[in-house]
Amino acid sequence: MHASLESQLMIEEPHDRHEPVSASEQDPSRAHLAGAGTALFRLVRFWSRRWVMAAAGEVTGDMSRVQDILVLEAIDAASSRLGEVSVTDVAHELGLDRSGASRMIGEAVKHGYVTRASSEQDGRRATLSITPAGAEILTGAHAFQEEVFARLTATWDAQDATRLAAYLRRLATETGTHPS
Repeated sequence: MHASLESQLMIEEPHDRHEPVSASEQDPSRAHLAGAGTALFRLVRFWSRRWVMAAAGEVTGDMSRVQDILVLEAIDAASSRLGEVSVTDVAHELGLDRSGASRMIGEAVKHGYVTRASSEQDGRRATLSITPAGAEILTGAHAFQEEVFARLTATWDAQDATRLAAYLRRLATETGTHPS
């Protein structure tokens, strides 16, 4: 069973409060972290569509493939943790309901980036795999992501960039969004 993002991010609140409790309010020794959550979400909001749009344009030359890249990323992430990947797993990775994920997967199948097959563990269940064409798209998207990180940290001291890279991988691993 997958935990929802909300449950992964829940902070215990006193019963008489209705506004979120910051880390510094919970533990004054963490006051130096104030603003880090806001900065993280600004970065996510800023880059979430930009990298997909840019990667789709650079890798495929076709902006209609943005959803395909999202599906490929979801299958790749889920398969590194689960092995066989289902529509439900992709829905979880993308934060969508099953029907929305199914439509997106259907398009990726139609475009030749994903295949559906019967599960070896349960023949009633369909599993998803990335085709060689899909792997090429995914490789291009990952190369673009690495290039963006390199550009964003190009003026940084090498130790700072290395430290940030390690912390980002750690955060992704601890939240289940990166292979261990």
